[in-house]
Amino acid sequence: MIERYETFIFEKYHFDADQKVLELHYSFDERVYFTEKFEFGFDFVPYNPEALNKALFGLFVMAGVSYYKAALPPKIVLKQGSLSAQQARFFSQTYRLGLGEFFYRNQLDPNIPIEFPVAGADTAEPVEVRGLEGNLVPIGGGKDSIVTAELLREAGVDFATWNVGDDELLRPLVKRLGQPHYQVKRTVDRELVRLNAAGALNGHVPVSAILAFLAVGCAILTGRQNVVASEEWSAGEGNLVYRGAPINHQYSKSLAFEQNFQSYLKEFISPSIQYFSLLRPLSELKIAEVFCRRYLDRYKGVFSSCNRNFRFTQRQPFGWCGRCPKCAFVYLIFAPFAPKEALVRLFGCKLFESADLDQTYAELLGLRGHKPFECVGETLECRQAVVMAAATGRYPELGRYRFEPPGFDYNQRHAAAMPAAFQAVIDRL
Repeated sequence: MIERYETFIFEKYHFDADQKVLELHYSFDERVYFTEKFEFGFDFVPYNPEALNKALFGLFVMAGVSYYKAALPPKIVLKQGSLSAQQARFFSQTYRLGLGEFFYRNQLDPNIPIEFPVAGADTAEPVEVRGLEGNLVPIGGGKDSIVTAELLREAGVDFATWNVGDDELLRPLVKRLGQPHYQVKRTVDRELVRLNAAGALNGHVPVSAILAFLAVGCAILTGRQNVVASEEWSAGEGNLVYRGAPINHQYSKSLAFEQNFQSYLKEFISPSIQYFSLLRPLSELKIAEVFCRRYLDRYKGVFSSCNRNFRFTQRQPFGWCGRCPKCAFVYLIFAPFAPKEALVRLFGCKLFESADLDQTYAELLGLRGHKPFECVGETLECRQAVVMAAATGRYPELGRYRFEPPGFDYNQRHAAAMPAAFQAVIDRL
């Protein structure tokens, strides 16, 4: 860092319902200021302002992680709003575990205390919200949210889709899904980009935790009862252990975070709204099977799981780069189920034959290094995908990877945290 700062300050947040804009304001020592903006591109239904304010306050605190991590000031101050001891523990844990990869890459201690100020007794009260109905499905552009949407459709469940960010990239997918859609534009302060270029600390933040609070706010504004996410079981497996701390790139997609967030939502925002993942009981390999056999033909050309589509800078044309760990992983779990010709057309290349991806596949399979810092499946699951893909006879090049039989049952169902009516949707598979 060029300069050290002593205090990270949550200055204020302001929601302008007429302009449909939320602004979040932060600073380092009241010397360097940041403003993050959310613009809501849809009409609001009559909503409960107290419940909305509680959701937006949570978003205000959670979104601060993007700025806080640039300097890691030892002191945190909230000028607007206050936290009970339980709320402070939630944000401290989410910041610390959600920044695990950031700590590892910057060779920082992942056990440093992140202490939010506590106002006093646990007095924050949730708000009952009447008249909510239907479901909100976050859309990220990849296979998982498509599977969630289609399973709900097939079960006759009412839902709308929702995304944050580039509407242009996702417009073809949204059109293909054919449901009511809500879009939010997020603008990160350029001062953060400038600081990063000047040498500030930078790295992965728990984006899914930020989006969880934002999704709850949007559910209130659209009159929706449930936020139905699309996180799978394998998100709970970490990448490595560093200085005694588990590091998981996907912490904010894990069941542990989901359950903690559900408790926060119930106790500090509203018990009338639920947040859960429909796909939690499933392995990535099972989701890939469902997608390839039911939905691949319908959605080819309008979906992509490659995160290089959504970079702030150096963004690629929408599609698959064919070089990153996410592309390598999706190609691998599609290989047992999709025709090879269709797979090569989808990615534009034969990824198993790429020498540049040999190290990546070795990491995915637990043969070298550590599991890639990406949203990828479990190590044993990847090995099972290799076994199944090799058994098709279409990929002899996979014979170069040697390992013990994984003993991985990709059809196994795992623990979840969803209402029984939605569990029944998964039970039909």
